[in-house]
Amino acid sequence: MSKRDYYEVLGVNRDAGDDEIKKAYRKLAMKFHPDRNPDNKEAEEKFKEAKEAYEMLSDPQKKAAYDRYGHAGVDPSMGAGPGAHGFEGGFADAFGDIFGDLFGGGGRGGRSNVYRGADLRYNLEITLEEAARGAEKTIRIPTVEECGTCDGSGAKPGTQPKTCPTCNGHGQVRVQQGFFSIQQTCPKCHGSGKIIPDPCRDCGGAGRVKKQKTLEVKIPAGIDEGMRLRHAGHGEPGVNGGPPGDLYVEIHIRKHAVFERDHDDLHCEMPISITVAALGGEIEIPTLEGMARLKIPAETQSGKVFRLRGKGIKNVRSHVHGDLMCHVVVETPVNLTERQKELLREFEEISSGNADRHNPKAKGWMDKVRDFFGN
Repeated sequence: MSKRDYYEVLGVNRDAGDDEIKKAYRKLAMKFHPDRNPDNKEAEEKFKEAKEAYEMLSDPQKKAAYDRYGHAGVDPSMGAGPGAHGFEGGFADAFGDIFGDLFGGGGRGGRSNVYRGADLRYNLEITLEEAARGAEKTIRIPTVEECGTCDGSGAKPGTQPKTCPTCNGHGQVRVQQGFFSIQQTCPKCHGSGKIIPDPCRDCGGAGRVKKQKTLEVKIPAGIDEGMRLRHAGHGEPGVNGGPPGDLYVEIHIRKHAVFERDHDDLHCEMPISITVAALGGEIEIPTLEGMARLKIPAETQSGKVFRLRGKGIKNVRSHVHGDLMCHVVVETPVNLTERQKELLREFEEISSGNADRHNPKAKGWMDKVRDFFGN
């Protein structure tokens, strides 16, 4: 049986471009692939026919021979280039050329492996005040740019890259393993389809050089420890025209001298004197917006927590402010003078006669101790 015209098989005109040929083959392959049509001999034959047509027309050299001599130009029995007869490989092998271009694989006709660049992470340390109010920071990140010496070719000025002799510029080679034909990245050119006999001195043949890039990072008010800011397209560059990766700026908040953060709330310890704790009074406490006054009621005990609403940090999403939790610590006086010691002894002597009234917590604790020992 004589073969049908390859252009007729794919349903395209003779002047069809690569994209049109690929699109036509993909449509037929999806329709007639044996995995989708089990035990359907007619569909399998149509798939083989479409696959053979695509393999011929997607290769510039075979396509040129076919356009000039017809089937005789690509028939192995006629001494021309190798044909692609029969059904080899599975579903992934059949779609390797198409899906490879879409998702980073290799292609035919000199098309290179295309890969998305890797994502990068940058650890940025900021102060608590910057986290609370927001800030703009300037950072320097590594990047890769086209080599200015060789204009990105990788070849020494005055020379040119050459077609890889192993894969003939395809970037892929086929390895026969029994009944299966496996397509792999060319080990000689690593998928580029080109080799560089005289590499550029500045980039070593890579076509790209490492640089440092300055980037402005806008930190939103209320950002918390460990949160990440994504900067699309500022990661490592892609390979062979692939898209760049993203940069993730991870926030770390420096330890503060006064405040400890708990999500949107702030905590701080505030020492007060025995006199203020016993008699009450008004003290000044720090906030992120400045000093505030706090009224301490009489007979305040150490460890008492006072809440100042809205004096914490604004939530980065809801924009609702947290609270400031002030933990009171009654401070024992030190470096006492003789007169101060005398007054304290006098105070203790006066108070000891009615300890139940003046020291209720101590009495309660002693009662629990007696109960524990059964006295």
